[in-house]
Amino acid sequence: MIEDCGQHDDGKKKLYKRLLIALLGFIILILFIILIVYLILRPTKPHFILQDVTVYAFNLTAPNLLTSNLQITLSSRNPNDRIGIDYDKLDIFASYHGQQITLPTLLPSTYQGHKDVTVWSPFLFGNMVPMAPYLAVSLNQDQIMTGTMLINFRVDGRIRWRVGTFVTGKYHLYVNCPAYINFGNKNSGIAVGNAVKYQLIMSCHVDV
Repeated sequence: MIEDCGQHDDGKKKLYKRLLIALLGFIILILFIILIVYLILRPTKPHFILQDVTVYAFNLTAPNLLTSNLQITLSSRNPNDRIGIDYDKLDIFASYHGQQITLPTLLPSTYQGHKDVTVWSPFLFGNMVPMAPYLAVSLNQDQIMTGTMLINFRVDGRIRWRVGTFVTGKYHLYVNCPAYINFGNKNSGIAVGNAVKYQLIMSCHVDV
């Protein structure tokens, strides 16, 4: 009887070992298939273009507080022939010399098919945002004395690649769109009511 119990336990151990080996083999096979699909298709990161910036408000007041109200037009093109892109979560905000000057605005989630173009036109707001003193001085010089200011519009989010019904895990998407806005030359923009619209067509840097 004792010998039978020992053989029974050995049988269970062998069964568990075989199941574990089969599970590991299945996982390795799935990962290998994903790798092969990735190497064959080689997804290319999307191309982003900052088309224009409309300035409704951009005022620096004492003590070093910035209030801004901006609207931008941002387009994204999927350059892939056989791969779609799921934009799961995209936050966009404006920054000046590395300091965020607006609240992040959440862009709507969307699917982008092969060779498709998606366009967003979000508003970006910053109400009485405290600026570092040296940045306030630099911003004031750029806006009043130099006339031209560099504002970076940054996108931080997650995307997934889609091939048919197969969808990859989430990848971090980081986009940086530099915009040189000429406050000193009113003729460089188009009056839109109380706002000024600046046509830019600037290519953005994209990391995935």
